[in-house]
Amino acid sequence: MTSPKPPLPLTDLTHLHEDVLDWFEGAARDLPWRRDTSPWSVMVSEFMLQQTPVIRVLPVYAAWMDRWPTPAALAAEATGEAVRAWGRLGYPRRALRLHAAATVIVERHGGEVPRTREELLALPGVGDYTAAAIESFAFSGRAVVMDTNVRRVFARVVSGVQFPATAVTAAERALATALLPIDDAHRWAAATMELGAVVCTARSPRCDECPVASLCRWRAAGYPAHDGPARRGQAWDGTDRQCRGRLMAVLREAPGPVPKTALDAVWPDALQRERCLDGLVADELVEPVGDDSFALPGQR
Repeated sequence: MTSPKPPLPLTDLTHLHEDVLDWFEGAARDLPWRRDTSPWSVMVSEFMLQQTPVIRVLPVYAAWMDRWPTPAALAAEATGEAVRAWGRLGYPRRALRLHAAATVIVERHGGEVPRTREELLALPGVGDYTAAAIESFAFSGRAVVMDTNVRRVFARVVSGVQFPATAVTAAERALATALLPIDDAHRWAAATMELGAVVCTARSPRCDECPVASLCRWRAAGYPAHDGPARRGQAWDGTDRQCRGRLMAVLREAPGPVPKTALDAVWPDALQRERCLDGLVADELVEPVGDDSFALPGQR
């Protein structure tokens, strides 16, 4: 059996590792989950950072960790309190899953976030990416961590294309595995993520500040435009997501059950409003209270 072709010549691969890691040493943002790399801190940050910018996560993360510094502290609270504390981060089902994961951690792991991939994947809300991130950032494991930023860096620098595929492919995962350095794999994961977040950005890459611009195959090819499916931004105005957000805001701000009339007042389209309210109940983010009131879970 022949060995797989390396993604870059050995000298270039060495330079890629050294240049990215050296750049990260001086350019890394001072983020709280990098100062506190305990497993629970990393886990909370990863749940919050899914599809949410760092700037919005920072205040919610700080308040969350102050209130619930351990999985046991969160598990002891009603699920509705987790949803309330989630605030306006969006996708509040993440709060339910994080609460459920904390409960499992207490019941099955003595209150300590597990460190094996299999045990992490068994936790509610933890998929391949989150498990790899916890393994890497909390336990300094040699895991392949592939978020949107990392994938974009590898697509441009190594594959020579503007954007990666919509979903992670087997070839992409094999490439990321081949690029993983033998030493400092956890720092490599954080560094490539940072490079994509602040330099090799989706819309306006700052190539003049890139530590590996000389190795970038997309740059060398003249920045060819993306030739795959059109990449569309997510609409917001008038969507079900916006409607659900308005309803949840009313419920979060109330100390207890909210009359249906208060929810009716925040969204004019009755059919859409009822559909979204039904969806929130089905998702267990909202509980009916009697015939005409609603509350966050456990807030009756």
